[in-house]
Amino acid sequence: MAQEDIVRALHTFGLTEKPTHEQLESRRKELLATWHPHRYANLTNNPRKYMQMYKKGEAMTKEIESAFQILSVWLTSPEQS
Repeated sequence: MAQEDIVRALHTFGLTEKPTHEQLESRRKELLATWHPHRYANLTNNPRKYMQMYKKGEAMTKEIESAFQILSVWLTSPEQS
């Protein structure tokens, strides 16, 4: 696993140092609640703006899940960098 991937994943989670698995899981839940695509349904009546935010929410959800997987593997790997 590349160091850049770990740094990018930590940045996605807003972390600067190595978290515990519990901290990581808690932060993941917070971020997913913030970026859940359906959250934007009642924010605007403009369909174009809604779809832009929905797509951004989808992209962020994928990024959060990807970062979570990277950090989970990093935390459980024996050689933890």
